[in-house]
Amino acid sequence: MTPFRRFALAAAALAATTATGALAQALTPTQTEAIDTLVTNTLADTGVPSASIAVVQGGKIVYAKAYGKQSDAIPQARTDVPYQIASISKQFTAAAILLLEDQGKLSLDDTVSKYIPGITDGDTITIRQLLSHTSGLQDYWPQDYSFAAMEHPTTPQQIVDRWARKPLDFAPGTQWQYSNTGYVVAGMIVEKVSGMKLLDFLRKNIFTPLDMHPIDQDKAIGKGYPTPYHRYALGPVRPEAPAAPGWLYAAGELAMTPTDLARWDIARIDRTLLPADDWQAQETPIILADGKDTGYGLGVEIGKTKTGVPYIEHNGEAVGFLSENIVYPDQKAAVVVLTNSDFSDAVFTMGKGISDVILPQLAATSDDSEATHTAEARKVFDQLRSGQLDRSLMTADANYYFTPTALGDYQSSLSKLGEPTAFEATRGPRLRGGFVNRNYKVTYPDRTLEIVTYAEPGDNGRYEQFLVMPAS
Repeated sequence: MTPFRRFALAAAALAATTATGALAQALTPTQTEAIDTLVTNTLADTGVPSASIAVVQGGKIVYAKAYGKQSDAIPQARTDVPYQIASISKQFTAAAILLLEDQGKLSLDDTVSKYIPGITDGDTITIRQLLSHTSGLQDYWPQDYSFAAMEHPTTPQQIVDRWARKPLDFAPGTQWQYSNTGYVVAGMIVEKVSGMKLLDFLRKNIFTPLDMHPIDQDKAIGKGYPTPYHRYALGPVRPEAPAAPGWLYAAGELAMTPTDLARWDIARIDRTLLPADDWQAQETPIILADGKDTGYGLGVEIGKTKTGVPYIEHNGEAVGFLSENIVYPDQKAAVVVLTNSDFSDAVFTMGKGISDVILPQLAATSDDSEATHTAEARKVFDQLRSGQLDRSLMTADANYYFTPTALGDYQSSLSKLGEPTAFEATRGPRLRGGFVNRNYKVTYPDRTLEIVTYAEPGDNGRYEQFLVMPAS
C-alpha cells in the first residue's frame, strides 16, 4: 500500500540485536553508527514501536538489526521475528505466475475468463494486466485503515464477487491504477493452474530453495509476533486489532523476517532461482495504450533517482504494519525496513536514510501541489483540530473510521499544537480504488505532520480517508 509519519518512545531505541557479528563487517563503523542513529531517532520521533532492518551490499547481507518494542511478550527486539510485509508480497505472486508460464501451463497474455469466470470483461483482461495494475478492476482496499467489512473473515471468491463484478474503472490497458483486487484474481489463477495453495506453491518453488521461511500473515498474530499499532493523529499509540482472516491473500499474504526478504533481493540482483527473462519481465515497465510508461512492472515499481541510479521498489501496508523494500541492482545493494505500525512515514525515512548511508550518491524526489484541493484539505484539518467534523464531507467508510475515540484523539492532540506555519501538498492526484489520492504536509515550528487522503472523483467528492500522522 502507500503511506505516512510520528511521536516519542525514548526506550524504543536501545533494545536492538545484531544477527551475527560477521554480518556487520562489510559496513564501516561510521556507517553502522549512522544507521543506528537514524533508526533510533526515527522511532523516537515518530512513536513507531519497532523496526527490523536488513542491508545488502555487494550482493550479500552485511547488516541485520532489530530495534524497539516488538511486543510485550518479546523482551528484546530480535531479527528472527517475522513482520507482515503486505503488498511486498505481490512480487511473489507475480513470480508464481511467471514460473507457471515457464512450465507451459499459462501465458501472461491469456485472458482472465480462461481461468476464473464471472469477472467483468474477463474476456478482455489479461493476466499481465492483473499483475501490472492496468486491468481496470476496482481496488477493494484503497484505504489506509481497516473498514467495517474487514471485521469479518472473507475468501478470495467473496472479494471477487463484491469488487470484480463491478463495472471496470477504465478499459484494460488504458490506465494504471493500483488494484489489490487484480492480485486476488491472480492468486486464484495460480491455485487453479498449479493445483496447489498459493503459499505451498511459493514454498516449493521459491522459499525452500532460497532458505526463506515466510508464513501466512493471518497466522503471524499473537505471542511470538510483533503487536500491530495504530495512532489517531498525535494521540496515544494503541494496539490495533488485526483484520479478520482472508483479506490480504495474494495481494499481501506473507509475513517474514528482513533477512528472508533480503535473500530474495539477492536472487534478484544475481539473477538466480528464476530464469533471467522472468526477472527482466518483472522489472520491465508496462506501457499503456497511449504510449505512457507506468513505472510499474509485474509486482514491482521501477525508477531512477535524480542522479540516475536505477531501483526496484515496493512497500506494503497491513493493519498495524508498514514495510519498505528497495533494490539497487547496479550497485548490488538492497534495503529492507519492517515496522509494526501503520502510521508515520518512518519506513520511508529509514529506507531512504539507510540507502543514503550505503550509497551517498542517491538523491530525493519531490511532489506536485494543487491549490484548490489543498484549501479543502486545510479546512477539514482545521475541523479535526476543533473537534467539529462536518460528516457530510465524509463517505460512510470515513464516518465509520472517525469514531468518538478517533475524533477525541484528533482534537486533543492537534488543538494543543496551535496554528501551523505551512500547509502544502506533497502528492496528488492519482487514482486508487475508485478514489483520488492526495497527500499533504503540515509544518509547525517544532514538528511536521503528514495527511494522507482519498476522495471521490470530482471537485466536490467526499473524503473516503483523511488520516493525520506525524512526519519525520
